[in-house]
Amino acid sequence: MSKESPLDGRLPPLNSLKAFEAAARRLNITRAAEELSVTPGAISQQIRILEQHAGAPLFHREGRQIALTELGAELYPLLRDGFDYLKRAGDLLYRPDRRYALSVSVPPSFASKWLTQRIARFAAAHPEVELWLSADMRLTDVAGGRVDVAVRYGRGPYTGVRSERLIGADVIPVCAPQLMVGAKALKKPSDLKHHVLIHLRPSDLEEQRPDWAMWVKTHKVKDVDVSSGTRVDQTAMAIDAAIHGQGVALAPYAFVADDLASGRLVAPFAEGALTTDMAYHVLTRRSSVSEPARLFVKWLREEAQAAEQIVDDL
Repeated sequence: MSKESPLDGRLPPLNSLKAFEAAARRLNITRAAEELSVTPGAISQQIRILEQHAGAPLFHREGRQIALTELGAELYPLLRDGFDYLKRAGDLLYRPDRRYALSVSVPPSFASKWLTQRIARFAAAHPEVELWLSADMRLTDVAGGRVDVAVRYGRGPYTGVRSERLIGADVIPVCAPQLMVGAKALKKPSDLKHHVLIHLRPSDLEEQRPDWAMWVKTHKVKDVDVSSGTRVDQTAMAIDAAIHGQGVALAPYAFVADDLASGRLVAPFAEGALTTDMAYHVLTRRSSVSEPARLFVKWLREEAQAAEQIVDDL
C-alpha cells in the first residue's frame, strides 16, 4: 500500500488563489487590489503565500510591471475556470425557482435609443430569463464575473473577454423638419452656419466619438464655427434636443432610424454620413458562458442585423 502524501487533499488558502487569479487576469497588482477591495500590499502578500506553497515564483517582476512565469501561466486558466464554475454553482443555489438572472451592462444612450425599444421581444421569447439591465459607460469587468454580457462603444478588440462587433457607429447630421423651411432653411452643408450645432461632450469613460470638427473637415465645409453651439453629455440627449428643434446633431444611424422613418427627424444632406471605425461591441467571458447569456447575445445579433437592414433601406 502506497503511503499517502502529507499534501494530499490540501488546498492553498482561498484568499491567495483569488488574489493570484485577479492579478494574473489584469497583470496589474493595483487593479487587482481595487477589484478585491484590498490594498496592493495585501495582494502581494497573498501571492507570496501562494508562491511559498508552490515553491516557485508565479510572476516575473520588473519594477511595476508583472508577467506570468511558466508555472503561473499554467495555473491561471485552471483558477479562472474554477472560480467561474463556483459562481455558476452559487447561481444554482440561489435560484430555486429555476429562473435565470442575466446581468447586462450597456451605455446609457444605447439603452434608451436602441435597446429599450426591443427588449420586450427578448422577454417574451425567454420568460425564464430575469434580465438585470444597467446603463453604464465604464469598462465593466465582464471577465471578473460582475456582469454576464456588456455592450461597449469603441474600436475593439477588448482584452480578457470574448467580443464581437454588434452594430456600426457611422454618424449623420439630423434635425427637426422645421429647420428645413424658412429664410434660413437647412438645404446644404454651408447652411449649418445659420443653425445651432449640438455637440457631445467628451467622456473619459469612452473613446472619442466623431464630432462636428471631423464632419466639417471631411465634407470640406467652410465658414461654419464648430466651436460654438450646445453641449450635452450623452448621444440620447443630443438626439432629443434635435427632435425638439434645438439644433442639428450628429447621431449614429442605428439610434435615429426609427425617428427618421417616422418623420420626427430628417437627414438634411444626402451625402452627410461620416464613416468611422468605431462600433458597438458585445462582450462576454472567454469561457463558460451561461445559456442565458448565449441566448441574449444571439438575440442581440439578430436584432442588430435587422436594424442595420432598416438603415440600409432608408
